[in-house]
Amino acid sequence: FRFKDSLAEELQSADLVISHAGAGSCLEALEKGKPLIVVINEKLMDNHQLELAKQLHRDGCVLYCNCSTLVETLQSMNLSALKPFPPGQPEKFASFLDKVLGLQ
Repeated sequence: FRFKDSLAEELQSADLVISHAGAGSCLEALEKGKPLIVVINEKLMDNHQLELAKQLHRDGCVLYCNCSTLVETLQSMNLSALKPFPPGQPEKFASFLDKVLGLQ
């Protein structure tokens, strides 16, 4: 798709997600527990997608590649080696903010 308001239905039925490395796209797929290959757009300013993809890869949650290495990545991938993405802990962030703001 070029654009769709929500990919919830497609993600629910997916066995594998291949996506660009936008933070929202990555997190949505990972929160649904789907194996994810992120394809870096190296032409973006500051190449911020690469930073996110590398960190998620270091954490063991995703595979990443660029357009020219996608086929190779698909042929050599081991999805069973991927770790589940840890659930968010918003209460920790809220507690941090309370301390910083002197509310605690």
